[in-house]
Amino acid sequence: MLDLVNGFIVELRAVGIPASLTETIDAVQAVENLGIDDRESLRTALAATLVKNQAHRRAFDTIFEVYFSLRGPQYAIEGTDEQIPPSGAADAPREGDSLNDLSEALFAALRSGEGMRSLAGAAVSRFAGMEAGRAVGGTYYLYRTLRNLDLDGALENLLNQAQMTDGDPLDDLDLRLLRDTYENRIAELKSQIEAEIRRRLVADRGVEAMAKTLRKPLPADIEFMHATREEMASLRKALHPLTRKLAARLARRRRHGRRGPLDFRSTVRHSLSYGGVLAEPKFKHPRPHKPEIMVVADVSGSVAAFARFTLHLVYAISNQFTKVRSFAFIDGLDEVTHVLEGADDVSETLHRVHTEANVVWLDGHSDYGHAFGIFWDNFNPDIGPRTTVLILGDARNNYHASGSHILKDVKRKARKVYWLNPEPHSYWNTGDSSMSDYSPHCDGVFEVRNLRQLEAFIDHLV
Repeated sequence: MLDLVNGFIVELRAVGIPASLTETIDAVQAVENLGIDDRESLRTALAATLVKNQAHRRAFDTIFEVYFSLRGPQYAIEGTDEQIPPSGAADAPREGDSLNDLSEALFAALRSGEGMRSLAGAAVSRFAGMEAGRAVGGTYYLYRTLRNLDLDGALENLLNQAQMTDGDPLDDLDLRLLRDTYENRIAELKSQIEAEIRRRLVADRGVEAMAKTLRKPLPADIEFMHATREEMASLRKALHPLTRKLAARLARRRRHGRRGPLDFRSTVRHSLSYGGVLAEPKFKHPRPHKPEIMVVADVSGSVAAFARFTLHLVYAISNQFTKVRSFAFIDGLDEVTHVLEGADDVSETLHRVHTEANVVWLDGHSDYGHAFGIFWDNFNPDIGPRTTVLILGDARNNYHASGSHILKDVKRKARKVYWLNPEPHSYWNTGDSSMSDYSPHCDGVFEVRNLRQLEAFIDHLV
């Protein structure tokens, strides 16, 4: 049991969930006191001792399901051992039953909301086609099972039967409530099928192999440029608490800044109370500088998601800056401050940029040189010694002139110039990337592929 818990903790750390030695000891004591018979109580206890961020809960649950999955010969895949029906499933459909029997069991389970786990086991045995030792992910087996069950068709049949059985047709409210009930039961069945497939894969491949297969990054580690729609939703949920935490941290730093240089006059004056002995040095308290921010963002398709999240974070902590102005470009450039300022959700309003701003000049392919030229010609008087310029983009210039001399002029006037690139550092200067032309004219060039790196840069900026 100790090895199992230790492997569980190691996997949590591998995906980025911090687990200290003290928390590990607490988790071991929780397992010792609760045992593993009541899985839900064990899950709750381990989550209470190990999870400190709600954004980590989903990854924790996935790892828990692997390491503390139900075990037994009934989950053996055909070809390893003879499968034994799950306990309590004597009346459930078996693999040899006809499709009609399985369909009847499906309708009965959806009507009553009972027997989901037994039905899931029978459906996986019948339709998943799992083979021992075959290197196929659980998503493929899940797809095969759900495709054969045709749950959407089953839902419509159940609704039609309900209307015919009651005599009088159901009104809109009753029909909606009935649909919601069946949809919730279908979601539960899908969850049970996924869990059944996972148990059989764990029995076939072992917990460590399955944990690596199912390993997913935490929201803070999801790459902006390769995130799926589901991962984008996770990023948006993680962004709001991040902005609150970051704003509070930066405000606290401003209030409690590090002491400045020695204040000689104050030190001498204060020494009079000690008979002229310089016993207590006094220091000047610096007033932290609030920079003006000018964000110049590439909003072309390849980096649009990165620009959305960065602009969202900058505007969410805009009270930490004197002024924030935003400029968007593809091969043309336009100021979009009026579009983004005061918006409830910057990421949702960014589509207005493409329709209302003049960000396309010729063919809609990124042209950094031309965009920088427009920025310098129209807005260089606004750049001053208090201005920090942030450039967001991958520097992929489609083999156009880089216009790096313009960036050199911007650096000469501005307080700081930073470039945030959402591509891995190893991709810079490959293909049409002109990063090496721009980096000498920046005070800092940062790889920002995820929220964790973006948070680190904003922390550095202020």
